[in-house]
Amino acid sequence: MRVRRSLVLVTVVALAAGCYGGTLEPGVQQGPYPVTRAVDGDTIRVMRDGQEIVVRLIGINTPETVAPDRPVECFGPEASERTKQLVTGQKVWLEYDEVTGETDKYDRTLAYVWLTPDTMLNEELVREGFAEERTYQEGYRYQDRLRAAEQVAQAAGAGQWTACP
Repeated sequence: MRVRRSLVLVTVVALAAGCYGGTLEPGVQQGPYPVTRAVDGDTIRVMRDGQEIVVRLIGINTPETVAPDRPVECFGPEASERTKQLVTGQKVWLEYDEVTGETDKYDRTLAYVWLTPDTMLNEELVREGFAEERTYQEGYRYQDRLRAAEQVAQAAGAGQWTACP
């Protein structure tokens, strides 16, 4: 009986800490995980549980820079550079969303990326005009928050809202 209780306690503690291999818990910041690199404005790579994973930021889209079948889009290099500035050498927390699911059709992990417990990378990029809110699945957790950040960026003429036709 004692062994069973200890195992349950260890499992519960590991789940709460976000370190039980492969368990994704929506609505909970898990990490921190070291960033290995920024792929482009809305995609980064992090080390999670000893494996490098590709993370696609939920609810945003940045202009393309690395799509092999598309040209580099207006403000794409700037968006990629801004993401790189914010995450290089950092550790981040990931938060998953039940609405979007754990991965997309390209097998990228879908997440909100938190730079601090109060600062969401997804939202910062939108607010600064490097990204726009993009709804792939209606009703995702921070949809209203990202839409509000986009309105702020548009009203201020931030980033791509002034730089691109």
